[in-house]
Amino acid sequence: MGELIARIEAAYVTHRSFERTAGDEVQGVLLSAESAVHLALEVVKTGEWSVGIGVGAAEEPLPAQTRAGRGLAFERARDAVERAKTSSGRLAVTGAGSGAERLEAELQMIASVNLRRTETSEEAGQLLLSGLTQRQVAKRLGISQQAVSSRLSSGLWYETQRLTEVAVVALERLDAATISADDRAENEGVNA
Repeated sequence: MGELIARIEAAYVTHRSFERTAGDEVQGVLLSAESAVHLALEVVKTGEWSVGIGVGAAEEPLPAQTRAGRGLAFERARDAVERAKTSSGRLAVTGAGSGAERLEAELQMIASVNLRRTETSEEAGQLLLSGLTQRQVAKRLGISQQAVSSRLSSGLWYETQRLTEVAVVALERLDAATISADDRAENEGVNA
């Protein structure tokens, strides 16, 4: 668990650090939808963890320790991680409205493809993500450019990268819509 937290903290800028909350669970608050999507997919790809993303308002100011956080975002994260343990792709999203269901399905699809990739497809894809061209990847791996293209194609690299970009935008929209709805509901409750 400490290894996971160290890896997260080294690779992602957090609003509140990841820390152990209960049993074998960790929780943190990220600054962006892009970080949340990429982190969720990276952690699920290890095959060792289930990931829940909770979307909603959090009580401000956030406490210094993540596990002391309160609000709908934290409640929804708890729901999501519990559902993720038995869901396709080991990933779940909880937020207000149907946008969360669609985003969850998209992320589960990406996670499922990522888990099924061959080692050779993963290697070619990671080199491509590092900024190399297919020609450079071929040279580095000592294979033809056609073989690289075949590995990327069989691993659905371009399709999952595009779907990941779409998922980031969907999470940004869901976050804005959910927090607005949460604020309206909270204000209506106060005014009633």
